[in-house]
Amino acid sequence: MATMRFSTNLEFNGCLANLNSPYSQPKSSLTNSFLCVQAPKCLSGNESIQFSVKPRGFGRMGVGSSLPKRISRVEAKEGLTYKDAGVDIDAGTELVRRIAKMAPGIGGFGGLFPLGDSYLVAGTDGVGTKLKLAFETGIHDTIGIDLVAMSVNDIITSGAKPLFFLDYFATSRLDVDLAEKVIKGIVTGCQQSDCVLLGGETAEMPDFYANGEYDLSGFAVGVVKKDSVIDGKNIVAGDLLIGLPSSGVHSNGFSLVRRVIERSGLSLKNKLPGGDVTLGEALMAPTVIYVKQVLDIISKGGVKGIAHITGGGFTDNIPRVFPDGLGAVIYKNSWEIPTVFNWIQEAGKIEDGEMRRTFNMGIGMVLVVNQEASQRILNDNHGSQSAYLIGEVAEGEGVRFL
Repeated sequence: MATMRFSTNLEFNGCLANLNSPYSQPKSSLTNSFLCVQAPKCLSGNESIQFSVKPRGFGRMGVGSSLPKRISRVEAKEGLTYKDAGVDIDAGTELVRRIAKMAPGIGGFGGLFPLGDSYLVAGTDGVGTKLKLAFETGIHDTIGIDLVAMSVNDIITSGAKPLFFLDYFATSRLDVDLAEKVIKGIVTGCQQSDCVLLGGETAEMPDFYANGEYDLSGFAVGVVKKDSVIDGKNIVAGDLLIGLPSSGVHSNGFSLVRRVIERSGLSLKNKLPGGDVTLGEALMAPTVIYVKQVLDIISKGGVKGIAHITGGGFTDNIPRVFPDGLGAVIYKNSWEIPTVFNWIQEAGKIEDGEMRRTFNMGIGMVLVVNQEASQRILNDNHGSQSAYLIGEVAEGEGVRFL
C-alpha cells in the first residue's frame, strides 16, 4: 500500500487475542472485543503455556469471564495482520503529519487548486503490490484500469469531473509488447472515466527492476465549480450511507493478500474456494471506476459526502468525510460480501476488525446522502448500477458495526 499525501489515517491501537490463537495481535478497530492481558508473542520448542484473555465490549464471552487454555506450539497459528505483511500504517500517518506541517491544507482524497469560479482537483496513486500478481499471472491488460481507477475515484469524492490522466511506466528493459498491454488498460480506464490520456513517461532503467517486472504510477486532474464542491460540511446525524459494490479486492491490501496465499499453499491457478474462477482471476479483477455512476447520482442532488474505500477500509476512510463529533453505524448484513474476502479471512485467520480496516469488503465507494436522495438512488438500483443502504450517520466519532 502506498501512503497518500492526501490522506490522513487514524490508528486505534489495541492488543487483541484471537480465540483461535494464543498470540497477541496488534489491532486497529473501534470494535475491539478482547483486551489481551497476558499472551506471549511466540513459543519455542514443544513447551505449552497458560494464558488468559479478558473481554471488553461486545465479545463472545460473558463480561468479567476469562478463558484459560493450554496450547502447544504445534497447535498455535497466529492470525495475519497488515502490519505482519509489512505495511506500517502508523509510519505512513506520521509521515503525512510531518508533510502537513510543510504543506498545510492536505487531508482530503484529492487536492483542490482554485481557478476562477472552479477548483482543479488532482489525485495521484499507483497499484501497489497487485503488480506482483500481474507478473505471476501474466495478466497485464487490466492493471492499467486499476491505475486510472485509483486516481479518478479519489477526485470524484469532491464532485469533480476527471479531465485528463498521465501515467509513468518504469522498467529495466522495455518489452514493447508487454508495455502495450499495460497502456491499453490505461486507455480503457480513461474511456470508462470520460477523461483524456494526455501523456506519460516511459522510463527504461537497466538493473533497477527484476527481468520482466515494471512499476506504474499516474495522476488525474478534474474540475468542479466552487459552489458544487462536495466536502461533507453539511452532514448531520441521521443522514444515510449508500454503498456502491466493488469488483473484489481492487488495488489495496495485496501485501496481506500475498501473505495469505503463501500460508494457504494454493496456487493462483487453483480455483478460488467457493468460487467459479481461479484465485488469480478473482484477485486480478480490475478496480471499478465509479465516475459515471457517481457523477450521475450527484447531478440529481442530495449527496453530502463521498468516501473512496481503499487502504484503511471502512474504519479509516468513512470518518474522513464527517464533521467533528459524527461517526458511522454500518449494517453488517446489508450487502453480500464477495467470496474472495471470505477466503482471505479464513485462510489468513484474520480478525473482523483487521479485515474492515484493510479491505473494502465488497463496497468500493460510500456516499453520504439525505433521506430523499437515498430513496431515489435505491429506486434507481438496477444492473451494474447497483447500490445498497449500508448504514447511517450517528453522533459520536468512529465506525460501529451492527
